[in-house]
Amino acid sequence: MRLLVLFSLAALAAAQTGLSVHGSVRSRLESWDWFDSGLGDGTYAFSGTGVRLSIGQAGKTREWMVELMAPILLGLPDRAVVGAPQGQLGMGGNYYQANGNSRNSGMVFLKQGFIRWKGLFGDEQGSLRAGRFEFSDGAETTPANPTLAAVKRDRVAQRLIGPFGFTHVGRSFDGLHYARNGQTLNLTVVAATPTRGVFQTDGWGWLQTGFVYASLNGRIKQHTDWRLLALYYQDWRDVLKTDNRPLALRQGDFGNLRIGTFGGHWMRTTGPVDLLAWGVLQAGSWGRQDHRAGAVALEAGYQPPIWKKLRPWIRGGYFYGSGDNNPTDGRHNTFFEVLPTPRPFARFPFFNLMNNEDRHASVAIRPGKQWVLRSEFHALRLAARNDQWLLGGGAFQPWSFGYVGRPSNGGRGLANLYDLSADYTVNPHLTLSGYLGYAAGHSVIRAIYPKGSTGMFAYLEVLTRF
Repeated sequence: MRLLVLFSLAALAAAQTGLSVHGSVRSRLESWDWFDSGLGDGTYAFSGTGVRLSIGQAGKTREWMVELMAPILLGLPDRAVVGAPQGQLGMGGNYYQANGNSRNSGMVFLKQGFIRWKGLFGDEQGSLRAGRFEFSDGAETTPANPTLAAVKRDRVAQRLIGPFGFTHVGRSFDGLHYARNGQTLNLTVVAATPTRGVFQTDGWGWLQTGFVYASLNGRIKQHTDWRLLALYYQDWRDVLKTDNRPLALRQGDFGNLRIGTFGGHWMRTTGPVDLLAWGVLQAGSWGRQDHRAGAVALEAGYQPPIWKKLRPWIRGGYFYGSGDNNPTDGRHNTFFEVLPTPRPFARFPFFNLMNNEDRHASVAIRPGKQWVLRSEFHALRLAARNDQWLLGGGAFQPWSFGYVGRPSNGGRGLANLYDLSADYTVNPHLTLSGYLGYAAGHSVIRAIYPKGSTGMFAYLEVLTRF
């Protein structure tokens, strides 16, 4: 109640000066039951809260915004990190280890702080943003068609670059963001370095990594949306890389990552049917190794014209992210996801898109504007049996790589994932969410966690906006 009063007073004061004040409080209680090896304790619960407060002003030729964030983690598990190959037993272990092995952690830091100039050099369609900001690849434009807008938000955006907003800290980017919006075309160029954060509550510092991203986005009438992209990423940190080479070879290779990613997406909707194709190829250097990799996603959706009060939406698809079958040939062929938000594509985040083959289906029902109920199924296996089972979402600390790998032991079968979620929008200021995921592990997981190859993840979340 005190927080609501403070926000209200701040908004009233800002209104008198032409400023805008916005805020949000997101609280989530997470319950984990990780796969069991007989070591540590992968069954636990903890809470995470993120408080955000921003103030800004928008004018005809310039706008600015400053946003502070305070992540608060309580009751982190102190026995959810064990030695390799089991590692962190769920994301509670990630938070605990990333915050100095502390069960409780919190911080206040600058989440965003930027100036945007509009109408650069007399070009009314162009703008330049400089400072600290959030950015998601694939979200440069929003289609007017609501089906394409939803597919783009949920199945395209953040595959390569994202703020990792599902975690209780997330990431931002320090740099420049140029956009030019025409009637049918959008040109976007971003050059930035990611901030610390994600699992670490101290989000102030920089990382010794950076990227340049460029995309050309277009639409054809109201039924087709497309994008061409180019992304260059460099990581010059002296950290041990996560790949399938023997440890001795990895310990002798602290060369930079220099990876180019090229590709795009195409979406189309025709009546109740929607189609999506997304794909990228990669080339560059993985330390001393040549890097050659790629990924592709093909999906289709159908909204049958029945049960109109429920508005069902059935979707299915196939994803392939390449793996490396030969760890000693001097080439690295594992698809590198760069700096994504993994959670939209792995709602129970025990996997990501690297060395991954995923056959998936989902059913959503939308009874009215307030409810969204969705269930997904994923049949997961490794793309290459001599590569690793990979987890994580990219660099977030100077001293850890950002991805972790666990041995395949010559297997490919990872797991079947079944889940159910419910989101209820009470009003524009309050949203309630719940999730339950169950994973039945296959040969790869059974070899690492012989005491129990099934896992569960559940949460309840409250999001309040002011």
